[in-house]
Amino acid sequence: MKPGSCHSLCVCLSSLALWTFKVVCTAGTMGGKARTPTLTVLLCLGLCWSPWNQVQTGAPPKPSIWADPGPMLTRESPVTIWCQGSLQADVYHLYKGGVSKPLVTETPQDSSNKARFSIESMSSQTAGLYQCAYNTSRNGWSEHSDPLPLVVTGVYSAPSLSAHPGPVVAKGGNVFLTCSSESTLGIFHLLKEGEAHLPQHMESRTYRGRWQALFPVGPVNTSHGGTYKCYGSSKAYPYVWSLPSNLLHLEVTGVYREPSLSAQPGSLVLSGDNLTLQCHSEAGFDSFALTKDEGLTPPQHLCGQHSPSFPLGHVNHTHGGQYRCYSGYNLSYVWSAPSAPLDIMITGMYEKPSLSTQPGPSVSWGEKVTLQCRSEIWLDTFHLSKEGSLAPHQHLRLEDTNEPFQANFTINPVTSDHEGTYRCYSSDSTSPYLLSLPSDPLELLVSGPSGDPSPPRTGPISTTEGSDTICTSQNKSDSKNASHPQDYTVENLIRMGMAGLVLVVLGILLFQACHRPRRP
Repeated sequence: MKPGSCHSLCVCLSSLALWTFKVVCTAGTMGGKARTPTLTVLLCLGLCWSPWNQVQTGAPPKPSIWADPGPMLTRESPVTIWCQGSLQADVYHLYKGGVSKPLVTETPQDSSNKARFSIESMSSQTAGLYQCAYNTSRNGWSEHSDPLPLVVTGVYSAPSLSAHPGPVVAKGGNVFLTCSSESTLGIFHLLKEGEAHLPQHMESRTYRGRWQALFPVGPVNTSHGGTYKCYGSSKAYPYVWSLPSNLLHLEVTGVYREPSLSAQPGSLVLSGDNLTLQCHSEAGFDSFALTKDEGLTPPQHLCGQHSPSFPLGHVNHTHGGQYRCYSGYNLSYVWSAPSAPLDIMITGMYEKPSLSTQPGPSVSWGEKVTLQCRSEIWLDTFHLSKEGSLAPHQHLRLEDTNEPFQANFTINPVTSDHEGTYRCYSSDSTSPYLLSLPSDPLELLVSGPSGDPSPPRTGPISTTEGSDTICTSQNKSDSKNASHPQDYTVENLIRMGMAGLVLVVLGILLFQACHRPRRP
């Protein structure tokens, strides 16, 4: 309660007490007590006078202290220390390092409630811990302000800052930010840009000839994403810091739903052809990042762009690999979960293999067929792809690397889904994303469950190498039959009609025999 309001309240209570005094005095003639009003007035006046007297005669409030442009400055930079106290202040003192004797004395700035202390050039000597106080003629000296650490940077060489296992961290994961230097620095300081939080400090340890400190971060959430840097200092002079380290961008993934990644024209690309990868995400995202060959190690950086399309241009052997994409928002360190991996295979690196079938390119439903891919040169991995299929291609690695260099892809049992055009590739297992030229196409035909062949597909049936020689040895009728499979539909209809006619005749004869009158 303010002194003025308390004084008014006491006046009202005093008036009330005087009115009560009259009433009680009247009652006193009948033997009542008349000392209660006097006690009420004294208590009220005592309660109200005590806080008023304390404000008038107590110590001045504690001042506040700050630095402009800030508490961290490079060498030879100017800085102003402000101390804000009371309008009744006559003089301000600035103290450094806990010494009782003031470092500087200043009068208030233009009859205001604050004083200004200027340091023209920051150095190792001016860095330290500062406090201020002020004096009023009525109430004497205030208590000291909170301490202000004034740091000078750039005195030692810059340390390095790294993240382990990496600067891209899944939400809920843990990471260590390591600040290290070859110089003998006893303390390292970690700061995050754009935040008012105080720096983290940690004593260093030697490891493989370097001084370093590990700052644990985690479990990671969205607030941990951002830009970090670190400094080093000696224990003897904790406010004299080194140059800043490299900037480290800590990025958090798994915050949003994962996108999907596709390739145009496809994931099998001939060397020299154009390739574009497309990241498909929910609406609203305006930043997309593409990574290659993550494996079990997270990427070192997510470089975002506004477009979800990533044109890779004319591809070569360097473009083969496993890709993922992320979606997020511009100027943010928070990303979605990664897309499912997409394997990009670059073909045309080796000679083409050959593809054949056993027992042949036309099989019946439910039977077994083997597609055999064979290479003339030493390659230990073979890949089988089906034209128009969205499923990933099959691959087999040879355990026996002796000749012949071939792999058998067995389909058992065969269904109509297996019908189509196949190609195979060969590769070296040490370069799994670099494939040979494709084999010649092979078309697999599947007959229906009844044993009837499927309707003929448009276009000639492609066979393995050497089929042209076999075709030239056939006569015209064989060639015609081979190119136009015979249709048994009409013959089957005739047979079914004759069978039906026989059944009708038998039915008539049976009917006549049953209804013929018996002889007496």
